[in-house]
Amino acid sequence: MIILWTDTLIYLLVIAISLAIFFIGKQPQMRRPIKKIGASKTGMISLVVLIFFVIIGLLDSVHFKSTESRTHEIISLLDYWAKPLREQGEKTYSAPFSTQLYSKETMTADDGTTQWGYPRLKFGGAHLQNPEAEWKMDVFTKALIGFGKGAGLFALLFIFFWITLHKNHEHFFANPTSKAVWFVLFTLISKTYMLIDLSMYYHVFGTDKVGEDVFYQAIKSIRTGLVIGSLTTMIMLPLAIVFGIMAGFFRGWVDDVIQYIYTTLNSIPSVLLIAASILMVQVYMSNHAEDFNSLIVRSDMRLLFLCLILGVTSWTGLCRMLRAETLKLREMEYVQAAQALGVRRGAILIRHILPNVMHIVLISVVLDFSGLVLAEAVLSYINIGVDPTTYSWGNMINGARLEMARDPVVWWSLLASFIFMFSLVLAANLFADTVRNAFDPRRAD
Repeated sequence: MIILWTDTLIYLLVIAISLAIFFIGKQPQMRRPIKKIGASKTGMISLVVLIFFVIIGLLDSVHFKSTESRTHEIISLLDYWAKPLREQGEKTYSAPFSTQLYSKETMTADDGTTQWGYPRLKFGGAHLQNPEAEWKMDVFTKALIGFGKGAGLFALLFIFFWITLHKNHEHFFANPTSKAVWFVLFTLISKTYMLIDLSMYYHVFGTDKVGEDVFYQAIKSIRTGLVIGSLTTMIMLPLAIVFGIMAGFFRGWVDDVIQYIYTTLNSIPSVLLIAASILMVQVYMSNHAEDFNSLIVRSDMRLLFLCLILGVTSWTGLCRMLRAETLKLREMEYVQAAQALGVRRGAILIRHILPNVMHIVLISVVLDFSGLVLAEAVLSYINIGVDPTTYSWGNMINGARLEMARDPVVWWSLLASFIFMFSLVLAANLFADTVRNAFDPRRAD
């Protein structure tokens, strides 16, 4: 098993989030907003979609050396299970569900004559004898079979929970929110299984210039988006919380120094800072090539440093909000009483200040996640984001820029990246709105 830096940090983050959820669930003041989130259809549906993306990202974060190839390349569990998508490449562009290449070429017939036309794909629709007559019915049949398999898997899952939670049928199966969640689960599982079945015989989103499956690229890009959104947040949060609370509570020269730091950071164009940092990383890896002898290790290191620099440049906004909230909290009666009784400052910060600013932290984290996912796409588009060999929606969009200028237009790479990125960002934004409404004291019931 191969453990990359980002893999380690991802699973540490999962453990930290699990512990945070357990801790928050024990706090009496947090139970009302948590129940409010659980009662929201929009919030729970978006949470299910986010969990679906997270599961795919976690599967893509377990790496090991493949024993099936001579080079012993590093692959993930997702790569292993998506082996047909990874290996069934074509010569060049092919449209979604196509059985032929997208461009005409000179073909040699069995009798030795040449003709100008669209060659058959090596894998897409290769099982068909007469594609023009069989294609539509074959796609429909395989989609229906895959959807049926997914529906059967959902039925088994539903029966399992029905038996396990027999004492809570009304809570988990009868109320409107739970019905909506089960419907979304049915849709996700059924359509996912349908796409998996179809991808065994066709390129669902076509292929790119080098014949690689675009559906595979879009799925692999999920991990990159999640890493950018989550690891950057993990780097940003400690800086924002510590500096924001210290500036608001201690005031004086401490407040002045911290304000000077984040004002200076805000004055530096973030794009230039990111570009300079990425260039430094590239120079370091070039000078220490023996330590980065694998493409996946090199791209992982660049991704880690991109998260680091984004975290260093994005903590200032939350820090300002926490400083303002702490300035208000330190004047509250219970904080003044604790100081008068001689309670240590550290205990006051941990017991009284930190718990009462956590709602701002939660809201900010969920809101910033979608912004960071979009930031990766923009940075990769201008070639200062993740490594070009890394699967990401930004790299897909950057590659589609030239493809859109072709005649005929190659549109499916842009469409695939847009659909996946839109789904993740929309789910994150809807869940952020639910969290904000639940934790906003002005909306308390």
